Amino acid sequence: EFSDDVMKPFGRTYIPASYVKYLESGGSRVMPIRLTHTDVEYENIFKKINGLLLIGGAVNLETSDFARVAKLFYKLALEANDAGDVFPIWGTCMGLQLLTVLVAGKNLLTETTAENIALPLNLTTEAYSSRIFRDVPPDLIKAVTQEPLTGNFHHYGVEVKTFMENEDLQSFFSILSTNVAENGAHFVSTIEGKKYPFYGVQWHPEVNRFQWKSNLNFPHSRHAVQLSSWMAEFFVNEGRRSLHQFDNPEEEASSLIYSYTPIYAGNFTGYEQIYFF
Repeated sequence: EFSDDVMKPFGRTYIPASYVKYLESGGSRVMPIRLTHTDVEYENIFKKINGLLLIGGAVNLETSDFARVAKLFYKLALEANDAGDVFPIWGTCMGLQLLTVLVAGKNLLTETTAENIALPLNLTTEAYSSRIFRDVPPDLIKAVTQEPLTGNFHHYGVEVKTFMENEDLQSFFSILSTNVAENGAHFVSTIEGKKYPFYGVQWHPEVNRFQWKSNLNFPHSRHAVQLSSWMAEFFVNEGRRSLHQFDNPEEEASSLIYSYTPIYAGNFTGYEQIYFF
């Protein structure tokens, strides 16, 4: 949902094209999930897709349509995974924040401004044995901890102290990395579900390869591109474990993002291309 008035003439909702390219680069195809369906229609969509990416943005994490639809998919994913039906979820930036709200049952965000800055990750001990990072080549792991490979564009996040004091979050997720905000707040920057294939990053792996703006700190170094590639391929591989599928090729083809055309938005937003709905 829009938070910027300059985008409102183009529709009611949007998806930055960088997220679509990011998933496609990992080997998947993308189905946009509109915010105007019924619950029954969402349940039907869930049976056909192999994973869910919750994108970044700026909406209310408890009362928005985005939050309402995400909560429905979250509950369906919990039930499916409990039944042995693998369904992964990935949250980027606001997507990570929303995952913490869904798990904790309340909004625990505080000001953790890291706006337009690229940072290395402070990996935790758990990171090295995590599903996300355990197979990352040693030279890339070293680069992740020493080079500014992660683009940060957020004002709020979950502080490590808050996370550790919340029993629901602590039992559900492992903290894989942390960072320090401009105000000195120590915030959670990468999480991974202990039992469920749910993942979250407070940073933006999609920008490393698919966004370019001279006044924005999008990391484009060799290692930054490698990290983005790794994250995309990791999540798509998680999706390959799902057996969900469409009923027929025609329905599948009509549901994919190929039916929509992104527009150039670089002259009025921080994104080069956006899908408007």
